[in-house]
Amino acid sequence: MARFPSKEADVIQLCDEILAGLTSHAADFPNNDQPGLLSLRTSYQTRKDTQLDLQAQAQLATEAKDDGLSDLTDKMKKELGQAEVSTSNDPVKLGYIGWGPKADPTSQSPGQPRNLEAVIQGAGTVFLDWKGPARGTGGSTRVYDVERRDKRDDGSFSGWRLISSAMQSEINLMSQTRSRELEYRVIAKNNTGSSTPSNTVMVVL
Repeated sequence: MARFPSKEADVIQLCDEILAGLTSHAADFPNNDQPGLLSLRTSYQTRKDTQLDLQAQAQLATEAKDDGLSDLTDKMKKELGQAEVSTSNDPVKLGYIGWGPKADPTSQSPGQPRNLEAVIQGAGTVFLDWKGPARGTGGSTRVYDVERRDKRDDGSFSGWRLISSAMQSEINLMSQTRSRELEYRVIAKNNTGSSTPSNTVMVVL
């Protein structure tokens, strides 16, 4: 017995087969609405093309943002380094500019990762971007663990599980579960321990 497909690609393939059959054998299916189906198929393709275009734009915008953040970070580090030299005899003055003496990076767990976002979502794919822990909130970060939990059919969630790790504050995850609500979070780690988890983001791929 035929079953209606659940995957997007299979749905579209079936639609195209239906349209082809209704067109070439119109006399056998006099009561079917081939024009209406074709109109919805065209509308879907237009929206799909728009989605792909927006994904590409989002990727370019993310790269531009990251370049701007890198330039800003380099300049800030230079200015803070100069300030540390200027106040070497009285480091407490660094508080005037929202700074302070450097913490020992080996004696503290990292601070909490910030502003986790699902920047791009596709068919089984999600691109996550976040900010590292704020300065002075803990030790340096050695690696980021990316965790996920899945929403079950009864509405409850599975436990958090490690799905990947990243050295930088972004990651592109492939072959993710589709047609189900997924939640992601990020944890910063070093040799001392683990941070408080980041905020959680929800996606349906």
